[in-house]
Amino acid sequence: MRKLIFPISLGFLCSSFSISPAVQALNRIDDAITASSLKNIRFSPVVADAATALYNSIKLEQLGLSKAAFDYAWKGYEYLLNNKSISRSNYLTICDFSQSSLKKRMYIIDIENNKLVTQTYVAHGRNSGGEYANRFSNKPESLQSSLGFYVTANTYIGKHGLSLKVNGMEPGINDKAMFRTIVIHGADYVSAGRAAAGGYMGRSWGCPAVPKEEANSIITTIKNGTCLFIYHPEKSYLNGSKILNG
Repeated sequence: MRKLIFPISLGFLCSSFSISPAVQALNRIDDAITASSLKNIRFSPVVADAATALYNSIKLEQLGLSKAAFDYAWKGYEYLLNNKSISRSNYLTICDFSQSSLKKRMYIIDIENNKLVTQTYVAHGRNSGGEYANRFSNKPESLQSSLGFYVTANTYIGKHGLSLKVNGMEPGINDKAMFRTIVIHGADYVSAGRAAAGGYMGRSWGCPAVPKEEANSIITTIKNGTCLFIYHPEKSYLNGSKILNG
């Protein structure tokens, strides 16, 4: 299980060290979850309290991320963590595709330090919809986004510059991500200026493309083994995901 690391500041030398309620709740997860208790995560009061404490502490509701999206992301993050699919547990990235593409709907959460490190724009596939994404596919050449849980892999330099490969963790839902070359990369068509002008960010070939000027920082932060969740309240995904319904 995850072991939280707390940075020590000079203030520690002259005052007592205190841990936020969110972090205290997170630490209690290690006592509440065993390898065989995954099916009970959804109903565990300790885990529910931990997720809620983190969500409230970072003020994610005020920043536009729904509690439902966060709760699903948290459940999948714990699942992948318990199954040792995640090698870097400190970051959780959520792309909330229930929101308009004109909104900053990508959230990168630093779990160990109990803070949001990035909130920015992210594109969906051009065949997934216009301002709003409403169609999703795992098929090659569909030019649609795939929902669900991913684990970030290695980087490479491509036609969009520094890019980040992602492994789809859900068979039949997003497991063709590598074959489809679904990657995180920067793009000129994802920007605050475009959002202000009313130009939707739905022009990728299925990749969660991000603002070009932020791409390197985002990729460097979450590369090599962190959890990525692309969310939409599509019933077929929510009911069909083995990670969410395990």
